[in-house]
Amino acid sequence: MTASTRDKLKGVSTATLCTALFKRGLRNQFIQDVHPLNPALGNMVGEAFTLRYIPAREDLNPLSVFLDRSHPQRKAVEECPPGAVMVIDSRKDARAASAGGILVSRLMKRGVAGVVTDGGFRDSPEIATLSIPAYHHRPAAPTNLTLHQALDINVPIGCGDVAVWPGDVVVGDGEGVVVIPADIADAIADEAVEMTAFEDFVTEKVLEGRSILGLYPPTDEQSKIDFAAWRKIKGR
Repeated sequence: MTASTRDKLKGVSTATLCTALFKRGLRNQFIQDVHPLNPALGNMVGEAFTLRYIPAREDLNPLSVFLDRSHPQRKAVEECPPGAVMVIDSRKDARAASAGGILVSRLMKRGVAGVVTDGGFRDSPEIATLSIPAYHHRPAAPTNLTLHQALDINVPIGCGDVAVWPGDVVVGDGEGVVVIPADIADAIADEAVEMTAFEDFVTEKVLEGRSILGLYPPTDEQSKIDFAAWRKIKGR
């Protein structure tokens, strides 16, 4: 992902991105049932770095597994690249934590752009105060070991019913998280910027009292003329 694309995606909504993806036949790119712990942080944008959990088997998942420096969860936290988004496949199971405040703090200090799980985080009140975007289904106090066994790093996963490949572009805002296939990220970003400009114009006109008929979509020629003039005035 180029710096230009990253900057563009920081200024558009997941709703707009979903529409741009839908135009290309991609209907299932919005991760279901995940929510931001701190919506005020602004857009999260980064390439996906994945971690996959499977159901824990008690004889293989005691607390002592964390003594192993090569434990997949610990390795993922230390290897997720700066600027990436860690995406965790927790099988939509929030009965136990996917991670906690210490691990998310470490990701933040390493420059990771954000973290997403379709399960839950423990220490969620503390995570909500950090300057790293974090998305989960709901708080989950029990350690991940009670239900989740970390297995694979940076492989294709499912997160909230969305397929996520390493390197896919992940964008989060106050509504949720969308996954953009890497090979179309530049084009989607360009289109989303254009769509956002038009929607801002429409919103302004609707708040002035104008009807949406002929404006949204712009089936009246005057709407197109007005939009062109608005863009010139706004420098957009």
